[in-house]
Amino acid sequence: MLDKKKLSERDICTKYINPAIQKAGWDMKRQVREEVSFTDGRIIVQGKIHTRGKQKRADYILYAKDAEPIAVIEAKDNNKPIGSGMQQALEYAEILQIPFVFTSNGDSFVFHDKTLSEGQLESEITLEEFPSPSALWEKYLAYKGIVTPEARKIVEQEYYPDDSGMKPRYYQQNAINRTVEAVAKGQDRVILVMATGTGKTYTAFNIIWRLWKAGVKKRILFLADRNALLTQTKNGDFSPFGNDIMHIIKNRKIDKSYQIYFALYQGLTGNEETKNAYKEFSKDFFDLIVIDECHRGSASEASAWREILDHFESATQIGLTATPKETKDVSNMEYFGEPVYTYSLKQGIEDGFLAPYKVVRITTTIDEGWRPTAGLRDKYGNEIQDRIYNLKDYDRKLAVDERTQLVAQKITAYLKATDRFAKTIVFCIDIDHANRMRQALINENADMVAKHPNFVVKITGDDEVGKRELDNFTDVEERFPVIATTSKMLTTGIDTKMVKLVVLEANIGSMTEFKQIIGRGTRIREADGKVYFTIMDFRKATNLFADPDFDGDPVQIYEPSPTEPVVPPEEETDIENEVGDTTAHPPPGGVGIDIVGGDESEPKKYYVNQIPVSIAHERVQYYGSDGKLITESLKDYTKKNVNNEFASLDDFIQRWNSSEKKEELIKELAEQGVLIEALREEVGQDMDAFDLICHVAFDQPALTRKERANAVRKRNYFTKYGAVAQKVLESLLAKYEDEGITSIEQGTILKVKPLNKLGSPVELVRAFGKKKDFVDAVVELEREIYNTGA
Repeated sequence: MLDKKKLSERDICTKYINPAIQKAGWDMKRQVREEVSFTDGRIIVQGKIHTRGKQKRADYILYAKDAEPIAVIEAKDNNKPIGSGMQQALEYAEILQIPFVFTSNGDSFVFHDKTLSEGQLESEITLEEFPSPSALWEKYLAYKGIVTPEARKIVEQEYYPDDSGMKPRYYQQNAINRTVEAVAKGQDRVILVMATGTGKTYTAFNIIWRLWKAGVKKRILFLADRNALLTQTKNGDFSPFGNDIMHIIKNRKIDKSYQIYFALYQGLTGNEETKNAYKEFSKDFFDLIVIDECHRGSASEASAWREILDHFESATQIGLTATPKETKDVSNMEYFGEPVYTYSLKQGIEDGFLAPYKVVRITTTIDEGWRPTAGLRDKYGNEIQDRIYNLKDYDRKLAVDERTQLVAQKITAYLKATDRFAKTIVFCIDIDHANRMRQALINENADMVAKHPNFVVKITGDDEVGKRELDNFTDVEERFPVIATTSKMLTTGIDTKMVKLVVLEANIGSMTEFKQIIGRGTRIREADGKVYFTIMDFRKATNLFADPDFDGDPVQIYEPSPTEPVVPPEEETDIENEVGDTTAHPPPGGVGIDIVGGDESEPKKYYVNQIPVSIAHERVQYYGSDGKLITESLKDYTKKNVNNEFASLDDFIQRWNSSEKKEELIKELAEQGVLIEALREEVGQDMDAFDLICHVAFDQPALTRKERANAVRKRNYFTKYGAVAQKVLESLLAKYEDEGITSIEQGTILKVKPLNKLGSPVELVRAFGKKKDFVDAVVELEREIYNTGA
């Protein structure tokens, strides 16, 4: 008789769980997926290199319909209790929004039913009692309130059958399914909140496809605020609809023979009644309107949004946004209601779908305040008003050439030290500032500009040349332009996949704008070397990371009256009101003068030079394992995290020595916030991971790899081996000295220089005896390297 206790977890799945669910009527090829990794694993940045954290992996996900996950099963071997995997399974079910959770060790199932609000939430059922797909689906529909045949038809409409193999990620499935369910139940105002870079347009396509194929939404309007977005959407994610039924409305020319329309909201409205092109459509022409980036809009633009939405009030309206709120002013949820689904920037980074970031904060010597001497005139002869100028004034009221040059120098120095061709966006105060920054960057990068005239460009609304370069800047295949200076044009909507450096040289007016700007860098292009990005902050804007609004749940703050627009005006808020007072205090006995009104003849901006400006402070911060920026020093942060994992130095040494692969332990430590490579840059490049941790966390002497290698050589323990084996071990020790411990743990170590010159892998292993003898010799070498008497 088969002894279950001796079977592996995989054997339990094959011999007991699979037959049980198959017998219950589940199609193993179409409805059951085994060992499903539904996240990519968080990218952990260490200095200039990166690693991936663990993926979230479910043993089984069961689907009632295509891309409609309905149950999760966690399997364990038979030595564990039946319900021992339930905690983990419930965590996965929460993320995947799955209501039915099962665990099994091959004897039976524990069934957790999240659709129940009272009674027995968990019960044990036999292998033969596993529920059928139809039983769970009926239970699910009742739980979701999908009760009518019409609603059921909508929810059961399949996804677009993508032959390319592209499938929605789990959070996109959640967003699509929750939206379709809301529409099926008659909700006519829906908002989806998805972080920049998480595929809102692809999600919108799948929503529209299912509603269109179900026949409930036949004429659809997709509204955006940028021409580039319309073409990008029509020719990209929406291409399966076919050009014969899709149409972009241009020049206010209306053609009513299509089914799916794309339009700029500015292109449908105007100040004059004759320019309100949307009125050429009857009020009930559209069944569905999707509003992309629905957070956008100034006061005048907001009224344009509202005019269109009010005109087509009978249509179902779905808003898409990465930023549903701003600090104290904003929420468009008064109109749309609470989000049916939210996927945040923090969650995207945690799952490994969005790029994490490093922050370089740079302060200049005049950032806290500069006051002109009496009667000082600017470059154009204007007498500069006597008051204290600070960050909120620079480049808005006062342009200081030396500060602009210093910013350009730091940007260029960073690119030279990392990647000269890293796509870079520099966000400036206004168009004039963007132009001056372009000039400064051209001068700092004269060598590159001489070879490539479009190495640095200004991309702003007033510059046709710059706007023509926008496609090249966003194209993954195009190397140039490398650096783009801008004011507002690149803050939202433009897909900048390869941007590796985001420079904040503008006063960020709102949390919405801040999130949108940060979103320019969050795309991952792992195959192209883009796995994280850097934020270089000259304006203290990244203090907003500490704001509880940065990535919390959306809350309703703005409450418009019936006559007010749904999208509140975006007021330019002084940054010190957002992140704390950065205003310089006047010297004792002096008074800082702030001008409220001002003479109409007074220039809009002063331009000064010959002002001494230098760097006052510069600091690099990393995105920590808790999803927040590391605020203390990297050494203190490391010490705290190591001490959380290991009670003493002896505990750490024991764990280190017992680890078969040091690389795995280093990776595990990285997931806990111990960033070895970043720490090595700060503490010592020639120190081993072991010594870095011992030195920083347990105050041990800072031994280098060379010192450890020499200590091993002095002990001369190699003499017990034969001549060839001694040469192998000496080469491995030299490899450790040059590259570190992980280099000698690789399975291919005998095939690389200098070991491959000593003989073939088989010959080298034979010098020790059998393969086990060679492995034991390497383990002994590691013990000698980390001999605490070294």
